[in-house]
Amino acid sequence: MDAIADAGSGVKAGRREWIGLAVLALPTLLLALDSSVLYLALPQLSADLDAGSTQLLWITDIYGFLIAGCLVTMGTLGDRIGRRRLLMIGAGLFALASVAAAYSTGPEMLIATRALMGITGATLMPSTLALLSNMFRDPKQMGTAIAVWMSCFMGGMAIGPVVGGVLLENFWWGSVFLLSVPVMGLLLLAGPRLLPEYRDPNAGKVDVLSVIMSLATILPLIYGLKELAKSGVQVTSLVAIAVGVVVGLLFVRRQRTLEHPLLDLRLFGNRSFSAALIIMVFGGVMSGTFLLINLYLQTVEGLSPLRAGLWLVPGTVATVIGLQVAPIIARKVRPAYTIAGGLLVMAIGYALVTQVDNSTGIGLLVAGIYVSALGAGPMAGLGTGLIMASAPPEKAGSAASLSETGGELGIALGIAAIGSVGTAVYGAQISDAIPAGVPAQAAATASESIASAVHVAADLPGATGAGLLAAAREAFTSALNSGAAVSAGLAVLLAVLAAVALRHVNPSGDHGHGGGAEESGEAAAAAGPESEPTPPAVQVTTG
Repeated sequence: MDAIADAGSGVKAGRREWIGLAVLALPTLLLALDSSVLYLALPQLSADLDAGSTQLLWITDIYGFLIAGCLVTMGTLGDRIGRRRLLMIGAGLFALASVAAAYSTGPEMLIATRALMGITGATLMPSTLALLSNMFRDPKQMGTAIAVWMSCFMGGMAIGPVVGGVLLENFWWGSVFLLSVPVMGLLLLAGPRLLPEYRDPNAGKVDVLSVIMSLATILPLIYGLKELAKSGVQVTSLVAIAVGVVVGLLFVRRQRTLEHPLLDLRLFGNRSFSAALIIMVFGGVMSGTFLLINLYLQTVEGLSPLRAGLWLVPGTVATVIGLQVAPIIARKVRPAYTIAGGLLVMAIGYALVTQVDNSTGIGLLVAGIYVSALGAGPMAGLGTGLIMASAPPEKAGSAASLSETGGELGIALGIAAIGSVGTAVYGAQISDAIPAGVPAQAAATASESIASAVHVAADLPGATGAGLLAAAREAFTSALNSGAAVSAGLAVLLAVLAAVALRHVNPSGDHGHGGGAEESGEAAAAAGPESEPTPPAVQVTTG
């Protein structure tokens, strides 16, 4: 049956929508699992497929690159052809690509199938988030639903190392890719029965040039930022970032001239949307500290990748707790202050990490991880909720894709920025602490990274190697402290921004006075007199 749903409807969701939420959580859980189990399988697949180091990098990186690059296109495509339809198409193709990846006969085939998984994976997150925001229009229910949705993603990250370890202990490396087949099969069976269809009947055709330009903006930016963190300031990374910025400016200019743009820039005319998106992007920057934390656990504490991952599980649990508690608090307290409070808690957690040294052991580090992750919950859950609630239902796909793309850019920027801080501090510290007797070439190699220092120290005799290793570990601990200090400072700045920029948004318990509802006309006004106002309706198909 077809009907027209009022964009401002606050009608409460029923049992069907809550069961549908469980269906929408499936691909979210799966994507998190896929991100965390592949790294465990790298040694086996490398030996089996005879993959070189460059090929291994492409196997791991191309998936994330293409997900990030295709999010904007897929989110907008869902607005046009239907979010449920796009989700079903993406789920089916993702499952097929996963099977092909599992039975790859060479590294080239695995790279190609991982690329297809990235393209189809980009359909899943914006489609599920957009459907969720359309299904749960009541502010309280939307907050709870988003918290559940994000908790499933975090849960997948937590159990990924365990599930991957069990599979690799009993089966071949390809088994980690087959996890998606039953999950996507269940989604394909249950989705059409439980999920309504939403689309914008006035969306127009997709502008192919805009699609190409969006890819040419995001892919070079992500690549350049990651290369900047990996190899330092190089011509390649700087050129890639410059290309992304220039094409991005041209992309924005083109969107302003199109009657039916790929990305509706009027969304940014809503204060709640813009402020929440900025907070989410720069909140993602702080995740760069966890790159240093992971390296610290493996190189300074000497843990295996699996054990290091398990030490991070308490942080994941803390984020889930923060996600679940935040919507409850936001019913009585303005989201601005709830998010700001969470960010200040994050700052306290990172401040604890700045105090880690060789005498504190893992305990203080884990405490800092737990506290910072607990504070991240309100920012992630309520920030996403504000982005989605501020967008009209017919633009939910675009809003969801911007939220996800912003997160990807924030993480990439964090890896580059905080990784660079860590590299600079480590290099400065180790250069003055290398013990006498270490050969010049070995000293130069050890100064590049903590991983290089561990490798070099293992090849040096007795006390010389031990002295170099101790100096490298102390230098990297200082690098970790510095990266955490940057994150703590950023968290405080974002807390101030949240308290000021989002103070107009009422608690979710105040019906009819949410920030998004108050500003629904503001975005259209910001678009200027030449733009037609967005129609306040979205076509809904149930059954």
